[in-house]
Amino acid sequence: MSNWQAFIGIIAGVISLFGYLPYIVAILQKKTKPNRATWCIWTIIGFMLVASYYSSGANNTIWLPLCAAFSQLIIAILSIKYGEGGWNRFDQTCLIGVALSLFLWWYYNSPMIALFINISMDFFGALPTIKKSYFQPQTEDIIPWIIFLFASIVNFFAIQEWDFIVLAYPFCYFFDTAIIVLFLLRPKLKFIIGCKSCQEKQINKSKTIIKKDKDTYYKYFN
Repeated sequence: MSNWQAFIGIIAGVISLFGYLPYIVAILQKKTKPNRATWCIWTIIGFMLVASYYSSGANNTIWLPLCAAFSQLIIAILSIKYGEGGWNRFDQTCLIGVALSLFLWWYYNSPMIALFINISMDFFGALPTIKKSYFQPQTEDIIPWIIFLFASIVNFFAIQEWDFIVLAYPFCYFFDTAIIVLFLLRPKLKFIIGCKSCQEKQINKSKTIIKKDKDTYYKYFN
């Protein structure tokens, strides 16, 4: 095991904690409303991921999911009082998927099978928050998600062996957070684009007025 890669793995986990802290504060201040189903599913799957990911051979990159699992547990508890959303068929299906991964892990004695099922469930569990980020971006604080995204990028540098099994979780974590950040940035990008469009329209309008004034001037004096 490379010492610097192990150290980077720890740094990635610590960075993710800094993302969860303002997120927890934002929840307590009622600036963010976490989806109950997402965070409960993420908590259950999070600890399953840690176990199956570690058993599959991940070492340096284990700190990010480990720190995430404990932080998700805290947020899941807070979401009971401060969150929104309930448990529908989709959420129940995700929990059934977790139970299935446990059974297959035990039956086939293969943590790799459990890992890929849990990664899939983790993504499906993120869908309610991804949907909320798109349709209700004002209910999410973007700063923690940017920190999560940065932590996921740092975590790539902790990978010692670039095989599919070890790479699977870091890539999926990066993919989930990147989508959420893009959706949360969408209103701001639309505002910036809208302002530029308004400025261009104003400039074109001014040019048209100047041109008309010039035409009037030349017509009058000629």
